[in-house]
Amino acid sequence: MSTQRSFFRTNIAEMEGYIPGEQPQSGGYTKLNTNENPYPPSPNILDGLRKACTEDLRLYPDPGALSLRAKLSSVFGPSPEHFIVGNGSDELLTIIIRSFAGEGDKIAYAYPTYGYYQPLIEVQGAQAVVVDYPDDFSLPSALSETNARVTFLVNPNAPSGTLVSTSEIAEVAAKVRGILVVDEAYVDFSEGGCINLIQDFDNVVVVRTMSKSFSLAGMRIGFACASPELIAGMWKVKEHYNLNRLSLVAAEAALEDIDSMRKNAERICTTRTRLTEDLRALGFFVWDSAANFVLARSPNAPAENLYNALRERKILVRYFNQPRLDDCLRISIGTDAEIDVFTEALQEILADPS
Repeated sequence: MSTQRSFFRTNIAEMEGYIPGEQPQSGGYTKLNTNENPYPPSPNILDGLRKACTEDLRLYPDPGALSLRAKLSSVFGPSPEHFIVGNGSDELLTIIIRSFAGEGDKIAYAYPTYGYYQPLIEVQGAQAVVVDYPDDFSLPSALSETNARVTFLVNPNAPSGTLVSTSEIAEVAAKVRGILVVDEAYVDFSEGGCINLIQDFDNVVVVRTMSKSFSLAGMRIGFACASPELIAGMWKVKEHYNLNRLSLVAAEAALEDIDSMRKNAERICTTRTRLTEDLRALGFFVWDSAANFVLARSPNAPAENLYNALRERKILVRYFNQPRLDDCLRISIGTDAEIDVFTEALQEILADPS
């Protein structure tokens, strides 16, 4: 019997791909598994998209995203030369790794954190250096001592939702010898934010997304802020037409109505507090979250069992069976009504001896 030949690079053939959260193809689910915003995007965005759906869609988008970068500058402060935009923040993470780390180079991150880093590192053929978070998810000092070409730090962290201070991150930036990437996908649900650090450290790249707080997960818009020298180098790596015409329109419109985003983020934070209190009352250990989700460890029922029982009731959450996250559920913050559905179902499940 002949053996199937593999045409893939060895690292690709041997790696496991990243598996995103379940996206059900039918309705009727209470969807609390992928950290999407439960509230609609600003009407300003929808109006802009409708007006942009013209015959101009036959034309390529602006490869320099000049208008969007000017808008980012007006909102966040640094000049347009400090910004690069991407097809979601995930594309920017790819650009960063391709720009600063080659095959065999060290790329460091603290664990547990965003699971997509490991596949990106493996695709590049780089060497992952994994530093364990302590149980309280405080910043491990060893993270700044790896001598890595790139160090990733998610803040607020995923999946714990925990936040470290800007001053602590500045200390890491001063110590690391390579690039420090501060991944701020969830920062709008917190009181953090490190964009100001790029003025003091030429090795800091801050990455953000419009998927979560701006309710634009379906548009795939991310941006990064760093020194003009770093941005210019990353520009060589990005796809030339990486953000489509409609995404550019949506991003600008979102920034023009940033108060709408902040209002929804505040609503989510209020619901987050209530969910945290309810879970703790049920005996769960819940880490203090500064994101649009909470991580909770079950006191007496395996997380997989809870996940399956919830799914039978058409309620989707995430569970983990990997080291350090055993028996943990991650619950995205939905509307108050969605969280009520989840909490009532969870109470019923926990009360059932079977």
